[in-house]
Amino acid sequence: MQQRTARINVSLAEQCTQGDIDVIDRFVQAVWMENGLSENTLAAYQRDLRGLAAWLSQQGVSLPQAGPEHLLGFLASKYRSGRALRSSARLLSSMRRFYRYLVREGQRGDDPTASIESPKMDRPLPHTLSESEVEALLNAPDVSEPVGLRDRAMLELLYASGLRISELVALSCERINLNHGVVRVVGKGDKERLVPVGDEAVLWVKRYSEDGRPKLLRKRSSDRLFVSRKATGITRQAFWYRLRQYAALADIRGHLSPHTLRHAFATHLVNHGADLRVVQMLLGHSDLSTTQIYTHVARERLKQIHRTHHPRG
Repeated sequence: MQQRTARINVSLAEQCTQGDIDVIDRFVQAVWMENGLSENTLAAYQRDLRGLAAWLSQQGVSLPQAGPEHLLGFLASKYRSGRALRSSARLLSSMRRFYRYLVREGQRGDDPTASIESPKMDRPLPHTLSESEVEALLNAPDVSEPVGLRDRAMLELLYASGLRISELVALSCERINLNHGVVRVVGKGDKERLVPVGDEAVLWVKRYSEDGRPKLLRKRSSDRLFVSRKATGITRQAFWYRLRQYAALADIRGHLSPHTLRHAFATHLVNHGADLRVVQMLLGHSDLSTTQIYTHVARERLKQIHRTHHPRG
């Protein structure tokens, strides 16, 4: 533990009083003993609190005596210097834990962070694909091979239904009705939902079921719809690996995962006027606010089109 606490910013330490350094070290020792936190986390606590102590010393205030106005002033100074909101939120988290520790140890009677609200951060937009990129990705597998036929069926079904990759690889033959074009999915919390599947995906799943799947099974049996050459269900990791290969073939750059097709499914539905509650039901979201992120994605796409094509964009 001495090695952990030795990892400090020397220039910050020189600006802190010895009393502040001592109380920070005791706090770091305490949280390490109680929670066994990683070295990086302990170093982050130490760095955040020494930065606060150095700033407070310039105001003539010790770290244990700081009030809400001092802490807000520190956060404001960081924000003015270009600190990101997420970084400010982490700073506030470090301060909360430290002052709650002082209250618990009887070194303070109040928590000066209690009245400070965490900064509201914009939720990051999910990465998605354009419709032309999806088309290129779907056409990437070599469907003359059983594995390629399987992968094309999986990609088509992912994009047509918005299934999670865990739901897709766990899909059993009895849970998809190709005659009616519907999939019965067991999602998070063992909640079941019915998801319609478009004609194109039905076509490719039929082709795979009649031609590709029997060749992969080679007279062996499996209840999984999508199987490997070993006649076992394909894993999430194996499909992720193959997806990266197809992305390279389709010249799709940037981050791509099976979840990207789920985002594309929802975004393209919203772009084409689908009701948000219907999209919520199809995705299996318990809260509409989770689905509303796709309206933001759609708006960002509209802004991009406007900027690109409007003469005064």
